[in-house]
Amino acid sequence: MNYLDTLLFGVYPYLAGAVFLLGSLARFDRDQFTWKAHSSQMLNKQNMRLASNLFHIGILLLFAGHFIGLLTPPEIFHAVGVSAGAKQVLAIVAGGIAGSLCFVGLTMLLKRRLTDARVRANSTRMDVFILLLLYAQLILGLLTIPVSLMHLDGHNMLNLMGWAQNIVTFDPIDAVAAVSQVGLLFKLHLFLGLTVFLVFPFSRLVHIWSVPVTYPIRPYQVVRQR
Repeated sequence: MNYLDTLLFGVYPYLAGAVFLLGSLARFDRDQFTWKAHSSQMLNKQNMRLASNLFHIGILLLFAGHFIGLLTPPEIFHAVGVSAGAKQVLAIVAGGIAGSLCFVGLTMLLKRRLTDARVRANSTRMDVFILLLLYAQLILGLLTIPVSLMHLDGHNMLNLMGWAQNIVTFDPIDAVAAVSQVGLLFKLHLFLGLTVFLVFPFSRLVHIWSVPVTYPIRPYQVVRQR
């Protein structure tokens, strides 16, 4: 357990989390007119729906998988007969499928953002930066798959779960002790993931907070009566 591990995985998570929550609240309070996804579909519709659907389906599955996989205590998995090794295999398969969907969609979106003159002209620096950051994070995540396939005992999985669960229970010392045992690739993946949370309030990603959860069950809106 060295100084850099302590800084990046014991202190930085709380800094990123604080900026993520307080920054989102401050932006909603001060800049509500910028609280949107800034859709550019009207500028170029070619493959937009396919790319967007692949990206959103993939990234939502990845987020749900990481959330459940990292924050569910190992005892619960053991109680239902899922060993650490089996959980790691499940994570590899499910993560590989979701990651591939997200990679194809994000590649299409990034190509469109960078090569289409009209879309590029209507993009901010943050629009491009957040896509590149997500792209790098996704590639790192996919690169961990072959590494994990060489170690199917679930040891890395348990260490990563230990880090995440100790962070949310405010035990950074044990969190750093757990993450210090994983490889550099996994540490880079964690660091970029935390950085996504850090820049979240300053990007178009804030529209996630406005997901219309009640949309399917909302009452009909009568626009005009005859």
